[in-house]
Amino acid sequence: MTDTLSDQLAQFRLGWHARVPEKSKRLMEAHIAHLAASHIAERAKQVGDRAPQVRLPDQHGQPFDVADLLAKGPVIITFYRGGWCPFCNLELKAYEALLPRIAAAGASLVAISPEKPDDTSTTAEKNALTFPVLSDIGQGVGRAFGVVYAFTEEVRTVYEGFGLDVPAKNGAPGEWSLPLSATYVVAQDGVILFADTGVDYRERTDPLEVLQRLEHRAGVPAGTSSVMEGSTGP
Repeated sequence: MTDTLSDQLAQFRLGWHARVPEKSKRLMEAHIAHLAASHIAERAKQVGDRAPQVRLPDQHGQPFDVADLLAKGPVIITFYRGGWCPFCNLELKAYEALLPRIAAAGASLVAISPEKPDDTSTTAEKNALTFPVLSDIGQGVGRAFGVVYAFTEEVRTVYEGFGLDVPAKNGAPGEWSLPLSATYVVAQDGVILFADTGVDYRERTDPLEVLQRLEHRAGVPAGTSSVMEGSTGP
């Protein structure tokens, strides 16, 4: 297995190109271009903005308030599309592997998807996740961050062809929408320190890069360091 998430995503993407029919690939690439043209990445919450409140059920079905984590230190908030998304699962596992170092940097981590709690529980179990995995049914939190987008009819047909009923997975009948695969770092005062709101779900800021930025901020020795700054992806 490759060492970094970026390497893993690149390898998986090669297989994705080999497996997905050409017509489906064209429609999905067109949708990514459509999202870029819509400027959703720029309209979403960015560095310097105040993060919306996050109170959602966790993978155990219990209410979870991110404010409790912010009382202790910065919080990484990563949005993922669902446990059915292999790119998302790779990212979640990469974060889990770095969890001890994230904690050592004085930070915490939560993941948010629009899926029902039963599905977030399944995602946490299959990836052996020990951090909070939150269920944003109706995507109120995702919309507050500005990262939720609607499917075009063409992309909806692609997902239906894959046998994936997104509204049913999300407990939102008739609503074909998902969040960008966005990642934020929120400071204790609620101000966003880092924002990755890229529109291509196949590409993510490597968790190691996010960790290094946290370590730099906390004064923890790390291989590389940089100040917190925003990223809008490709």
